[in-house]
Formats: sequence, C-alpha cells, structure tokens
Amino acid sequence: MSQGTSLRLHVPEPTGRPGHETDFSYLHLSRAGEVRKPPVDASPADTSDLAYTLVRVLDDEGRAVGPWAPPADPELLRRGLRAMMKTRAFDARMLIAQRQKKISFYMQCLGEEAIATGHALVLQQGDMCFPTYRQQGLLLARDDVTLLELTCELMSNERDPLKGRQLPVCYSMKRAGFFSISGNLATQFIQAVGWGMASAIKGDTRIASGWIGDGATAESDFHTALTFAHVYRAPVILNVVNNQWAISTFQAIAGGEATTFAARGVGCGIASLRVDGNDFLAVLAASRWAAERARSNLGPTLIEWVTYRAGAHSTSDDPSRYRPADDWAHFPLGDPIARLAQHLTAIGAWSQQEHAQTQADMQAQVNAAVKEAERFGSMADGHVAGDAALFEDVYKDMPEHLKRQREQLASEG
Repeated sequence: MSQGTSLRLHVPEPTGRPGHETDFSYLHLSRAGEVRKPPVDASPADTSDLAYTLVRVLDDEGRAVGPWAPPADPELLRRGLRAMMKTRAFDARMLIAQRQKKISFYMQCLGEEAIATGHALVLQQGDMCFPTYRQQGLLLARDDVTLLELTCELMSNERDPLKGRQLPVCYSMKRAGFFSISGNLATQFIQAVGWGMASAIKGDTRIASGWIGDGATAESDFHTALTFAHVYRAPVILNVVNNQWAISTFQAIAGGEATTFAARGVGCGIASLRVDGNDFLAVLAASRWAAERARSNLGPTLIEWVTYRAGAHSTSDDPSRYRPADDWAHFPLGDPIARLAQHLTAIGAWSQQEHAQTQADMQAQVNAAVKEAERFGSMADGHVAGDAALFEDVYKDMPEHLKRQREQLASEG
C-alpha cells in the first residue's frame, strides 16, 4: 500500500498582528451601487448572491448611488448623524468615567455607530430588540431615552432603574423595545425568534430584532434560532455584527474565512444580506427591506453587517496585544460618521461648522448627564442602590420569610 500525504488541520490566522499592517483584502468588497436589490417578496434562494457580495450606497465621493439608495430625506439623515455623534460622545465620556472608577466596566461601539442608530430609525413603537452590549445606539437614537437614566444605570447608583442588578452596559428598557441584555452571547437570537413567534401567534403586528457578533455564530443557539426562524417563518430580523473580532479572536475562527456569515442564513432557507455596516444609507435601506419582509409575513432575514471594532473589546481589554494599533485607520470601509457627514455636506444639508457645533453640543449634553448622575452616587463613592432593593422586583407577592428578612435588615440598619 502506497503511503499517502499526512493529514493536517487548518488553523485560521488573522491577516495582521502587532507590528505588521493588516491585509484587508480578505473582506471581498463590492463597489458602491453595483449590488442588485431584489423585491421584498423574493425567495430566500433568490438572495444567495447577496450573501457573498456587499450592499453599499455611498461611494468614495459621498454620493448615494445604486438601487439600494433610499429616498432622499435629509432631515432623517441629519437625525441619524446626530445620533451617531451622540453615541460616540457618550462612549468617550463613559470610558473616562470608568478610568475614574465611577463605573466598574464599559464597552464602546466605536466605529459601529451606524448599524444600531440606523436600524433604530426603521423600527416601530412596540417592536422588540434583543441586543448585545454593543448596541447602545438603539437607545441613544431615540428621543424618549435620556442620557441621565443610562448614566445612572452605568453608575449603579440610587437612580439606577435596574437597582444595581445588571453589569454596566447590560441595559434593559421595555418601553424602548430593548430587552434585558444577557452577557452570554447568542441567547439573543433564540429569544428574538421566540418573541417574534409569540407575536405572530397572538396575531400582533410587532416584529423582533436579534443581535449577535461574529464570534457568537459559533454557538449552538445561533443554529437553533435559524432553524426555528426558517421553519415557522418568524417575523424577525437576525443581525450579525461582523466587527472582525470576538474579544481577541479573529472572525475566521468562527468560520468567516472561506465564506460569509450571511451565507449561513441562505443555507438555512432564510433571506440573507451582507451589508456595509459603516454606510448609514445602506443600513437604512437593508433594515427597511428586512422589516418590510417581517411585517408582511414573508419570514425572517439575516443581515451580516460588515464593520470594524475600532476600540478595545471592553475596558478590560488591550487590543494592541493581538492586532496592529492603527488597524482602524486602514479599514477600507472608513468611519461611518465621516462618511455620512461627507454625503450630507455634498447635498448641502450639513457643514463643517455645524459638525463642530454638534460635536460640542453632544459632549456638553453627556457631561451634564454625568454631573447630574453623580448627585445620586457612583461606584467611586460607594453610593449605590440600597440593600433594601434586594427584596424588590423578585416576586409579585413577597413571601413572608422575605418580609421578615427585610424588616430585620431595616431594624439593624
């Protein structure tokens, strides 16, 4: 018997390491405007090519081109730009607050602001998002969510609506359609599918939007969610934010090297899109397309948002240990804020002066919220939710033994 070639495993490696410039050619980008837009009622199989291309609207000169270019609405785009700038200002100030020990932990969405803020402007009152800890833009894009309440949650102080029970950045806000965040990722997908199924069973009109990152697609919950979403045609948008890194693990480890994450949706019989997540207009258009499918009983849509995590995974992470420090500056899809500002300026709806003034206004609003929140305490002064909060919001009717314990705590305090 002749001796064959020895078997070996393939272990994916990042295309850049500290001290070596990243080769971003692995992204397989499409030119702005060249990807077709299928009808909303297209079959999942008819979207198979869209899982490998990249939906883009804004070209290098900031022009909106191609079939996915949304109807011109400068005021909506201005609102989106302000929401992105507000989100970035909030992130920057909360990072400082963590370094000052006023909050224990924080996670930025630097470089990813267009995805959540653009998606938020498409959803309707009553729809429910099942986000991860990097979709704060879903809240910050809304007019009915204040910076103060978000800051108090981060500080776990007396005005924290969650009473110190959640890790900072694990927000929960029912009125804003923002389901309680779980630190265990991928659970969001099966929760979103189940909620969407329940909405359909009740004959409601509300849809669900689930969120995970590229790394969480390797979890079994991801595949279970796709199966249920396909079989029952759940009214849900399944968002995979491919920011290239799952903490320090490159996206190829989760299976993004030889294919795309959007392709997994098509393989499960789900309409799928691969979209430039740093193109605000593409985010609007793709989100509208998917939402219309869900509301029209046409089933789920999986969207892979291609973006880049510009900052650290969290305040506990040092990305310079596993990737080039200047990676974001070379990412070919650019800065979502700069790209939308360029477009609005080109159509005469924005200016450098207004940009600078808006930036200053957002920073002032965030600073004012932090100052106000500190009146109710922060992690730095230990002025957090009181011990009595341990007994609240656990049972609808408090058992007698807990009542006695609460009384004992009060008498000892």
